[in-house]
Amino acid sequence: MKVLLVNGSPRKNGNTHTALTEVANTLQQNGVQSEIHWIGNAPMQCCIACQGCTKAGKCVTNNDVNEFFARLEQADGVIFGSPVYYANCTGSLSGWLDRLFYAHGKKMRGKLGASVAVCRRGGATATIDQINKYFGYAQMPIVSSQYWNIIHGAKPGEVSQDAEGMQTMRTLGHNMAWLLKSIEAGKKAGVTLPEPEQREWTNFVR
Repeated sequence: MKVLLVNGSPRKNGNTHTALTEVANTLQQNGVQSEIHWIGNAPMQCCIACQGCTKAGKCVTNNDVNEFFARLEQADGVIFGSPVYYANCTGSLSGWLDRLFYAHGKKMRGKLGASVAVCRRGGATATIDQINKYFGYAQMPIVSSQYWNIIHGAKPGEVSQDAEGMQTMRTLGHNMAWLLKSIEAGKKAGVTLPEPEQREWTNFVR
């Protein structure tokens, strides 16, 4: 079993990385492989609704979205972490997620998903809501913790002083590991994903 953790902060080794590392270490303690992927701080192309992915089967913009998904296909869960920017995730992560899920969302069904928000003071629950919407659309079960998956800090390293926040990260790791093992046990017992219906599309304006 493996979980990929995505650092959506422009700072590679800032508070978001520290929070995700606490989750990753807990997953490993539970026998689940983990790997942190940083999306970088270069200018990020957002989705331009070109529909190229519907023909190519991948995002036609040349950066690491497709490379990441190739690794995600072999994983069982994913966690997206971001600092709070105006009560949202970073613009780069938002654009990255739009392209990832538009091009590959149908293939993520059944994988576990979780979000982590790092904030100085507020806006974290709105950020988590924003990220969780991707999971809901892709039919991905959302993993929770003992509280919303929030941790507080401003300067790099300050999140380590948030004892409850760090515990929340560890609880998230324990819960994800437990759910992954439960799903694996279900598969061995013959439990499979429900057969999907043919998708219906209903527009409000006709």
